[in-house]
Amino acid sequence: MTQRLHVGGEGTFVTRLWRPDVAGPALCVLAGGVLVDITSREAPTMRDLLEMDDPAGFACDRASSGLALGDAEAIAAGSVEATGQPDKLHFLAPNDLQAVKACGVTFARSMVERVIEEKAAGDPSKALAIRERCQVIIGDSLRDLKAGSPAAARVKETLIAEGLWSQYLEVGIGPDAEVFTKCQPLASVGWGASVGLHPISRWNNPEPEVVLAVDSRGAVKGAALGNDVNLRDVEGRSALLLGKAKDNNASCAIGPFIRLFDAGFGIEDVRSAELDLTVEGEDGFVLNGKSSMKEISRDPLDLVAQTRGRHHQYPDGFLLFMGTLFAPTEDRDHPGEGFTHKAGDVVTISSAGLGALTNTVRLATQCPEWTFGTAALMRNLAARDLI
Repeated sequence: MTQRLHVGGEGTFVTRLWRPDVAGPALCVLAGGVLVDITSREAPTMRDLLEMDDPAGFACDRASSGLALGDAEAIAAGSVEATGQPDKLHFLAPNDLQAVKACGVTFARSMVERVIEEKAAGDPSKALAIRERCQVIIGDSLRDLKAGSPAAARVKETLIAEGLWSQYLEVGIGPDAEVFTKCQPLASVGWGASVGLHPISRWNNPEPEVVLAVDSRGAVKGAALGNDVNLRDVEGRSALLLGKAKDNNASCAIGPFIRLFDAGFGIEDVRSAELDLTVEGEDGFVLNGKSSMKEISRDPLDLVAQTRGRHHQYPDGFLLFMGTLFAPTEDRDHPGEGFTHKAGDVVTISSAGLGALTNTVRLATQCPEWTFGTAALMRNLAARDLI
C-alpha cells in the first residue's frame, strides 16, 4: 500500500527529523513543502520551542535562514518503517522532552465500549450480547451528555441499577477525568513508523485522537494527531493492567507535525476537529471510522486543567491525548467480536487541519527497540554545541 504524507492546509507545522549526518534529531518547520532545520541554541528541542511566547512566529522567522533538508514528501517516502535505522533521514515524533499523557473515556458514547470490555473480561465473543443490553437500557441518551452534569449522574444511576456498574462510568460521566501516562518522553514514534502491539493481546484496535501540545505553564501551543494503540482484552481483564495495555514499545504514535497555534488556528479549531480513520489490512480488509471532537464530553481546556495545575506540574510541558469517539464494533473475523488488528495493517488517521498520520501495525517485539533516550539526546546536543 502506498503511504503518502498529507499536510493539513496552510499553517505553521513543526516536527522533528532524524539526521544521520549529526546522529541526532533536528527541529524542523515546513516551508513551501520543504522541511527546514531550525535547530538552534534558542530552540535546541521541541520543548524549548513550545516554551516560547510565540513559537509560530519564531519558527516562521527562522524558516528562511535554516538548513533545507529536503522535500517533505520525499523524506516521508523514505521514513516508512525507518525507525531505528540511524543512516536514514526520517520522521520522528514531533515531541521530545514532554511527558506524554492521555485522557480516557472522554466521549460518553464510546464509554459503552469500555464497559463492554470490562464486562466481557477481555473475551470478544461475549461483547455482542452485552452491547445489545446496554443499547436497550440507554438508547441514544449518551449523545451530547456532558461529564459531571446532573443528566450524566442520572445515566450513571440507571446503568448501576441494571447491574452494569463499571469504573469506566465514573471517569466517563463523573466529575473527574481519567489521566494516565501513555509513554515516556522520547518514546513516541512518528509518521511512517511501525506501531507495536504487546504479543499477549488478541483483541486490540487503533484510537484516532487529537493531541494537545501544552507548555510548562499549562498554555496550549498547538495540536497534532495521535494513535493511542489500545489492547482491549488486556485492559478489559483488569483496569490495573492499564499500564501494560497502553505503554509498550512503539505503542504511541504522534505526528506527522504539531500545528502551532497562530492567527489562523487555535483552540476553537481543535474543538470542532473531525477525524477520519482508515485501516487497510494485508488480507484485503478495510475499516473506516470517524471521531468528532464536537461530541467530546469534557472540554479540551478542562482536560488540560485536570492534568496540570497546583496538584501536578510538568516543567518540560506535556502532550495530551484527548480520547476518541471511535468504537471498533465492525466485525473482522467472527460475528459479534468486532474489530482486531493483524500484523501489516496500515493505519491512517487524518483531519483537515492537521494532516494525516500513517503507521504500520507490528508486534511490539518486532518493532525497533527504543534506544535514544534523554541522556543520549543531551549528549548529542552538547556535542553539536546546542546546549
